[in-house]
Amino acid sequence: MRQSTLLVVGLYALAMAWVESAVVFYLRSMIHRLDPHQPHPLPLADGFGFAEVVREGATMVMLLTVGWLAGKTWRSRLGFALFAFGVWDIAYYLWLVPLTAWPRSLADWDILFLIPLPWWGPVWAPMSIALLMIVFGATVGLHDTPARPLWPGRATSGAAALGCLTALSVFMADSLRLVASGGRTAQLRDLLPEHFHWPLFLFALGLMSAPVIEISTRTRRWGIQSRCLESGTR
Repeated sequence: MRQSTLLVVGLYALAMAWVESAVVFYLRSMIHRLDPHQPHPLPLADGFGFAEVVREGATMVMLLTVGWLAGKTWRSRLGFALFAFGVWDIAYYLWLVPLTAWPRSLADWDILFLIPLPWWGPVWAPMSIALLMIVFGATVGLHDTPARPLWPGRATSGAAALGCLTALSVFMADSLRLVASGGRTAQLRDLLPEHFHWPLFLFALGLMSAPVIEISTRTRRWGIQSRCLESGTR
């Protein structure tokens, strides 16, 4: 039953990713920015900026909603939402290839998010986080129950939170520096980062991997215990 729920959530995320890719294709075609990493990456267009920010927020609501409907506990609901987020994020880039012939490689730069400031990074960076979200979300969604809760401990949760903050600082490094130096909104629109601090990001990714490793190890141990109990009762 839970496997079929995971499949439906995955199909939803794939379809949602196509819609997202198509919208981005339309918008970038209108402003001649199929490759986002070029001079003047966010040209001013009437209403586009506000619409994009709201669309990003609406996307998060949609992902949380499908997780809420799919899960039975708050943990499994969040797990399914994270699984949907990861599938959607990776499929978004996959669908963009036939639509726009971009990205040409995982090293291509993309503007990842606009809230609260523009995030920039190579495509491989958000996709690597998305893979962690898929593994974590699927594991929690499939195995968490009220009788046997599945959630990482405080230490690994704290490590993941620190990893998230570190990754965000890498993605928004140039935007944060510009704001700290008194930069204006127009300068943020023209910002075109060239250097990605990948060693620091890999450190952050390692921290974010901690809860994934913990719950994967725990579910594997549960499986061994269940098989031992079944063999003992025969």
